[in-house]
Amino acid sequence: MQHLIIRVIGILACVIAVKAFSQSSERDDPELQYVEPFQVFDNLYYVGADWVASWLLVTDQGLIVFDALYDDLTEMMIRNIRTLGFDPNDIRYLIGSHAHYDHIGGAARFQQEFSAVVMMTEEDWLLTEGAAQFQEYPRPIRHLSASDGSTLTLGRTRLQFMKTPGHTPGVLSTRFTVYDNGYPHTAFMFGGVGLNFSGVEQAESYVESVKRLQAVQGVEVNIPNHASVADVFARRDRLAAREEGEPHPFVDPEGWAEFLDLWLRRGESYLEQQKELAK
Repeated sequence: MQHLIIRVIGILACVIAVKAFSQSSERDDPELQYVEPFQVFDNLYYVGADWVASWLLVTDQGLIVFDALYDDLTEMMIRNIRTLGFDPNDIRYLIGSHAHYDHIGGAARFQQEFSAVVMMTEEDWLLTEGAAQFQEYPRPIRHLSASDGSTLTLGRTRLQFMKTPGHTPGVLSTRFTVYDNGYPHTAFMFGGVGLNFSGVEQAESYVESVKRLQAVQGVEVNIPNHASVADVFARRDRLAAREEGEPHPFVDPEGWAEFLDLWLRRGESYLEQQKELAK
């Protein structure tokens, strides 16, 4: 009987491993991950993949990219930028939301090929100096460190940064302005939503970060770094069908509040799980 149980456990482990490998392979395949790049606002474009996002912010003094993707998906993103009619050599800054491979795996390439300046928090720069989590990637050269409350100005565009630890020790979140036919709206990128980490202290940081974000006033547009968490593609389709005079489907302050409420509940539940595991 004991041998049978061991055999069943072994089979289950193999099934789980095969499923994880299959999902990873699908995520890494640029053909399966391809999303036609599209304009969301006057100055903001989606240039990312199906499972992980990248955004292009256009300013009067050059381009800003949020997250670099990785491996072949980085090549796909660069083609997307060119498809939209922009020159990657005009990229001035690459903002890394956090130091996981799917967001900064291609950062070194942007440094080497386009001389882009990479910005992350000090805590996540330190992560790039240690063992990679989840998957290895070419390590970028340390450039700028963003602190809580710091800003970056390029031409008439201003980014305001918040450090929102949890998903990683130094998640970088960003507030900036987007325009719909010239009308301004306040957009926000929460730089690390997922709960794929462990430890009570990190889970406590996550909960506190979400609570801090809930106190931020005036946010109208949710710009996620994974499209699925904020219905990016469904909103894209509604935007394409938008009639003159209709509201912009990405301008949704109530949706932003609901998004934070959801992740606060999930974060608090995850914190309790981590506390139980620590006993």
